[in-house]
Amino acid sequence: MEGPITFPSVALLFMSLFFFSSTTAIAAHVPKQQELDRISALPGQPPVTFSQFSGYVTVNEQHGRALFYWLTEATASPEKKPLVLWLNGGPGCSSVAYGASEEIGPFRINRTGSSLYLNKYSWNTEANIVFLESPAGVGFSYSNTSSDLRDSGDKRTAQDALVFVIRWMSRFPQYRYREFYVAGESYAGHYVPQLAKKIIDYNKANSHPIINLKGFIVGNAVTDNYYDSIGTVTFWWSHAMISDTSYKSILRHCHFKEEKASQQCDDAVNYAMNYEFGDIDQYSIYTPSCIALPKNTTKHLRLRDTLLRRRIFGYDPCTENYAEKYYNRPEVQKAMHANITGIPYKWTACSDVLIKNWKDSETSVLPIYKELIAAGLRIWVFSGDTDSVVPVTATRFSLSHLNLTIKSRWYPWYSGGQVGGWTEVYKGLTFATVRGAGHEVPLFQPKRGFILFRSFLAGKELPKS
Repeated sequence: MEGPITFPSVALLFMSLFFFSSTTAIAAHVPKQQELDRISALPGQPPVTFSQFSGYVTVNEQHGRALFYWLTEATASPEKKPLVLWLNGGPGCSSVAYGASEEIGPFRINRTGSSLYLNKYSWNTEANIVFLESPAGVGFSYSNTSSDLRDSGDKRTAQDALVFVIRWMSRFPQYRYREFYVAGESYAGHYVPQLAKKIIDYNKANSHPIINLKGFIVGNAVTDNYYDSIGTVTFWWSHAMISDTSYKSILRHCHFKEEKASQQCDDAVNYAMNYEFGDIDQYSIYTPSCIALPKNTTKHLRLRDTLLRRRIFGYDPCTENYAEKYYNRPEVQKAMHANITGIPYKWTACSDVLIKNWKDSETSVLPIYKELIAAGLRIWVFSGDTDSVVPVTATRFSLSHLNLTIKSRWYPWYSGGQVGGWTEVYKGLTFATVRGAGHEVPLFQPKRGFILFRSFLAGKELPKS
């Protein structure tokens, strides 16, 4: 089986696309490809002033792996705005379902899955946003090699994402050299810094790099298996979700650094989750759960490595259901140039096959953070404080082991005259909490999430009043 595309082959691809082809040939060829990806309008869409494009970029010809993207350009002066790539986690969950349709995208889906309405706090008022369904097997992204869906992992996901960015920019040459940022949440706490490192290494290997990476921002991010796990159990106990007895039992029997948890550890965690949590949404512990969720649907957390099965609901706790209705409509898929190969399964918000068969996962991305801080990237990490799956305590425990120098001490930041959360600025990284937000910050606190994003792009500290 062929491995991931290596840096030398990517470099040759780059050279063939950008140096050995004439400017005239590129100019004549690329706009046509762009135009084929243009979305004239989505079914049930309100009128908008911005352009949209979606389609496929092949990232591995031999295996037939192709990733699906959706670009929503900025609402005003897109040629002057930065480019942001958004990734959802899982691993195995769709950026179209979550990021685009219930978090930062311009549209929301109505309850019947038949029409769209506008999101007042869409991030494309500040930037051009590309939503990427990654890796192959997520959403509309596919592979013609069925085994690819059962042996995905961190390394191939990062490499395929790098190839996607390079090839996408050959299709959209107006975005070469543009200020570029990567954003995401949850298990994208792995995807985002891993891709950022790939881009940094790729740029070092090329004398004329086209990817102008300036930084990244991640929310409720899986970061370090050991510290994340201790922080998660601490959150459960400190928010009265579990008893003192369970808290002590989990800490006694779960060592978190072991590859396989002991039976005593599993028993302690299962007891807490099955008999003490109650029927709550673990991703937003103070909001209602979706009563339409099938009884046999389980929400579980593998504590040893914090790989999450992502079933997330918000103020309307059933929004994921609306996405599955909408994106399975043939007329929607046609408008988005999606499912052109006839994928032999329904579009789903998350792929159970990928989630259950994830092969390689970094135990910690903290070493990558150190590299990227040294490279001078703008790095922001934020945390909705009502998420119990990758909670604020987990992130704080993990980041504290970077031992960064404090530039601006812990202070409350404000949104609409109210405390929006708390933040501390370090040399090389900004950490912020978002008050009253669950796992998907822009879903639960859209205005606060928008202020956070706008401040990140501007490179300014969050407002103190």
